[in-house]
Amino acid sequence: MEMIKVKDLSFEYIRRDEDGNVESINKAIDSISLEVNKGDFIAVLGANGSGKSTLAKHINAILYPTEGGVWVNGLNTAEDRNLWEIRQTAGMVFQNPDNQIIATVVEEDVGFGPENLGVPTEEIWERVEQSLEAVGMLEFRNSSPNKLSGGQKQRVAIAGIMAMKPQCIVLDEPTAMLDPNGRKEVIATVRELNRRENVTVILITHHMDEVIHADKVFVMERGRVMMEGTPREIFSRVDEIKKYRLDVPQVTELAYELKKAGVDLPDGILTVEELVEAIKRIKSR
Repeated sequence: MEMIKVKDLSFEYIRRDEDGNVESINKAIDSISLEVNKGDFIAVLGANGSGKSTLAKHINAILYPTEGGVWVNGLNTAEDRNLWEIRQTAGMVFQNPDNQIIATVVEEDVGFGPENLGVPTEEIWERVEQSLEAVGMLEFRNSSPNKLSGGQKQRVAIAGIMAMKPQCIVLDEPTAMLDPNGRKEVIATVRELNRRENVTVILITHHMDEVIHADKVFVMERGRVMMEGTPREIFSRVDEIKKYRLDVPQVTELAYELKKAGVDLPDGILTVEELVEAIKRIKSR
């Protein structure tokens, strides 16, 4: 069943002068269509200016289509009466966790969203505990967010969204400000939520290694979807993806260069383990 449906979506950023006259129009999204089923882990890749963050803001009804439409669990995001339910259905996690964390104690921050939804107090604390446990941050429930690492803060931000019990989480470059260890923490948390809780995940990123376990990948450039497929299908097309100012995972690049040098390797190797096994098979022939 569809969780997200995007059909012929276009969006223009319009810049006006002090008198309200149009100075410039930037078409950030240009007639794209895609579908995301419940429980899917979807990745959207793109270089800066590709339109991927603008797409993310449409799914959470932060922006409204200039043309076309977006539906979240069957609800049209352009209809004001659907706004409350859409934002309960699709939670948003942004690049900088400091923009989402507002309380001075972790558990109070996680409970803020459910409290605003009118959830009874007893249930709020149940949700807080469950959400912090789900992201591996329960032991920090009484800590100050200011004393946490970047990766830990981002996991608290995810817990805050989880406590509102969304069916879908949209993550807009959630690891952009993190070090490698923080990135691994956050992506592992998101994958576990998708696997264990069946939460639909839409990950917006430009880090190739974060998407190798996704069900499907969309590659955007200049507001359009230029490529779509499984991670293996996408990363098998190394020359094509590089045209869109993107790299491939390091191990995929290595396998690609070895293959060009004459080593008989399959296309689309995604992990070190796969590369090792492929080389073992060659040696055993």
